[in-house]
Amino acid sequence: RMHGLKPWQGHRAGAKRVEELLNWCLELGIRTITLYAFSTENFKRSKREVEELMKLFKEELKRLKESDVIRKHKVRVKVIGRLELLPPDVRELAREVEEATKGYSEHYLNIAIAYGGRAEIVDAVRKVARDVKAGLIEPEEIDEELFESYLYTSHLPEAVKDPDLIIRTSGEERLSGFLLWQSAYSELCFIDVLWPEFRRIDLLRAIRTYQGRQRRFGR
Repeated sequence: RMHGLKPWQGHRAGAKRVEELLNWCLELGIRTITLYAFSTENFKRSKREVEELMKLFKEELKRLKESDVIRKHKVRVKVIGRLELLPPDVRELAREVEEATKGYSEHYLNIAIAYGGRAEIVDAVRKVARDVKAGLIEPEEIDEELFESYLYTSHLPEAVKDPDLIIRTSGEERLSGFLLWQSAYSELCFIDVLWPEFRRIDLLRAIRTYQGRQRRFGR
């Protein structure tokens, strides 16, 4: 727990930081943000904590749906993950905010809820298998480009499909299943700051670190 808070009180502080992060990124001209809000493994947390998180997701999705900032900057919001695992009211709000912003293409905000990188790849393989079985594609046609079109991030333009920079807070140095396919050549930055305490200066330092690296893309 952070500073003696209940877990869900820390989550609320973290949600407030998300609002600020969105504004910082818009100011800096960052086009795409993907936030890891809740993993498939997080369902194993206490019943009360999961319930409070779902309540928080409802509040935040409703806020995004009604946000003037989202409309002004034409941000397309997409919830990615195994949404069928979420309560019906959270799923419906996710659908509503996606519908309200589907015409926007200047910025993209992806929120990963009930998400797992392995789960995403398995889901994509299932969809590919169904289409092969239905005769829509031949096995020989399957390549990286085709496979990417079956991932949760298939709605993104080619230029922003894969993250340039992944920032992990809390001092933990692992991806925890985040965008496993898309992060193949991403730069990683690990910050020893808890997410609710993440500041604009921390974002700027991470970007500066990224700018100082030479990206090789496997070459």
